[in-house]
Amino acid sequence: MAEFKVVIADPATGETFQREVDGQDANRFLGREIGDEIGGDAVGLSEHTVEITGGSDETGRPMREDVSGTRLKELLLEDGVGFKPSREGERKRITVRGREIDDDVAQINVSVVDGDDVAAALGEGDEADDDADADADDE
Repeated sequence: MAEFKVVIADPATGETFQREVDGQDANRFLGREIGDEIGGDAVGLSEHTVEITGGSDETGRPMREDVSGTRLKELLLEDGVGFKPSREGERKRITVRGREIDDDVAQINVSVVDGDDVAAALGEGDEADDDADADADDE
């Protein structure tokens, strides 16, 4: 059974939110690739659309859009996802994962494409904080 940590980015506010998904919600991500858009129901955003922007496996290897399938591949990188050079002209051979999501992926990064007020939809907006403060005061 697949289980993922999904990091949801809201480009309108610059905030990110994390959700754990498993079961049927996790199965919606299996077989999808970087760049695919899906309904936000799987992460608790029923009125939104999200786009898969990347991810990593359990060992921290990043997914790259230019590697097909789910396989691991060693690439000689100069820059980009998986390697940031510390000096001019530096290159390094890095193991990366393909762009398709499978059971080996541990984290999926998504960005909200369509919809309003992501924080409120996830229950983490100012109203949710005010309700939590009021509940704490009652105790």
